[in-house]
Formats: sequence, C-alpha cells, structure tokens
Amino acid sequence: MIPAIAAAPARVMLQLQAAMNSKVDPEWISARYPYLRAVVIEAAEAIEHHGWKWWKKQLMDLPQLQMEIIDIWHFILSEMLLENDGNVENTLPQLTDWQYENTLEFDSQTYTINERSLLDKLELLIALSASRRIDLSVFAAIMKDCELDWSSLFTQYVGKNVLNFFRQDNGYKEGHYQKLWNGREDNEILVEVMGGLDANDPLYAEHLYNGLRDRYPARP
Repeated sequence: MIPAIAAAPARVMLQLQAAMNSKVDPEWISARYPYLRAVVIEAAEAIEHHGWKWWKKQLMDLPQLQMEIIDIWHFILSEMLLENDGNVENTLPQLTDWQYENTLEFDSQTYTINERSLLDKLELLIALSASRRIDLSVFAAIMKDCELDWSSLFTQYVGKNVLNFFRQDNGYKEGHYQKLWNGREDNEILVEVMGGLDANDPLYAEHLYNGLRDRYPARP
C-alpha cells in the first residue's frame, strides 16, 4: 500500500507549480497547454535512462531516471491545477484524499500494477497520458520502483523547481539559456549540487539557486 501525500508538502508543491506556470506564461490557465503530452515525452526519456535495448549492454542511471520522474510530476501537477482553473485548494484533495488502487481498467484490459515491470509501467503511463488520463496509482508505483517516496520526491521536486526558475531567469524562454554546462546537462549539475546541501535547511532553495548560479558558465 502506498500512502497519500501529506497536506503540507502537497500544498507547497501545488503552489510552486502554479508559480512556475505563471512565470512561464501569466495566461497559462487560458492557454490550456497540453501538459499530459509533456508527460508522454518525459516518460519516454525515463525509459532511455532505464535502458531498454536488448541488443546492447545498458546500465540504469538511477539519479537521472529519478529526475525524469520529477519532471513528470511537474506536468501531472500542472494538469491537475489546470482542471481546477489554477486553484490550489480545490486541487489539494486530489492528492491528499487519493488512495492507491492496484488494478486499472484501460483500453478494455485490466492491469494489475504491481505485477508489471518498471518499463511496462512507464509504457502504461505514456498510454494513459496520451489518452489524457491521470492515474496516480501508476505514477506512485513507478516512483516506488525508482526508489522514491513522497518525502524524497518532495525534496527533488523543490530542487527541479529551483532549476526551472533558474532557467527562466537566464533566458530559457527566449532561447539563449545554455542547457549544457561545459559539456554536461544542467540536470546532472543539479543532482551534484543537491548532493552537497541539506534538504532540511530552511534556506535550501536559496542555497540551491546560488549553487547553480555559481556553476553556470558565462555566456560567450
């Protein structure tokens, strides 16, 4: 049994996501962006970090796989908020009152979630998202397979939210942000910076932002 999310971190994540969406586009609610399409793409990237090719040796990159799960969570939260016109309090019960269900009816089939491999679950998430459906039980099972619980997901979510704000502050929307920092993706740098900080520090987000700023390469 996977428990529901506690109210306090759930509210914080919804508030942060609403703020991020507003920073990207103040009219994000009326724009009705296809957030679940983004889940499809991020889940496919998660499959790549897991490794799926049977014709060559591949090693799972767990930190990057976890980061893709965090990206997926951003877009699931965004879709939930969008369904409630951006109202955090109206969205909150979808997280706090949710109960894990091990069976899922989809496309005239019954899926027993715990019996599926992680790759199968990611494919199922893609199929559901392409059908414009959110199923938190599938996501939670994926999260557990990736060695995340709601507490660690919260910590990593805050980290990625800070990175997203950093990207926007440095020209991501305008197209001149550098995603490769001296040959390494900014997601890799984020994992590295997070590893050197205390997530329980009240100034965690601020220190994380400053750590990214200190490492960001100067524009040519």
